[in-house]
Amino acid sequence: MIRHAVPADVPALVALEAVFPTDRMSARNFQDLLRRGRGTVLVYEEGSALLGDAVVHYRRNSSTARIYSLVVEPAQRGRGIARQLLAAAETEARARNCLALRLEVRPDNTHALRLYRDLGYREERRLEQFYEDGSPAVRLSKNLRHH
Repeated sequence: MIRHAVPADVPALVALEAVFPTDRMSARNFQDLLRRGRGTVLVYEEGSALLGDAVVHYRRNSSTARIYSLVVEPAQRGRGIARQLLAAAETEARARNCLALRLEVRPDNTHALRLYRDLGYREERRLEQFYEDGSPAVRLSKNLRHH
């Protein structure tokens, strides 16, 4: 089931972030996001286990939301969890009157790139030295008005 994260989820969210090689969200990042409301943290939960999450940021005076993080526990990949989280993030963004959703992904993350493209995300451009470790990113976006 997908639901909004609560402060008690922060340790599990930080553990999920450990999947990423760099640019991980910290406990403080999650706590601030949950407290200030400038974003949405959605979690995929089975029983009492968090198997994935999606973090969406919103900027004032912008009709574009940004997926800051989308992660699924490695042992749970291939079950459609990321697809469900992404659909829920798009629904949240539409509810906030956003017209587009944008994200960045490492070019070597072929599984994520395929998923995003299959779901209607289009490549905007490549960003050199985007991540903390100097790796590039591919920026993708989706027009939410027509989907």
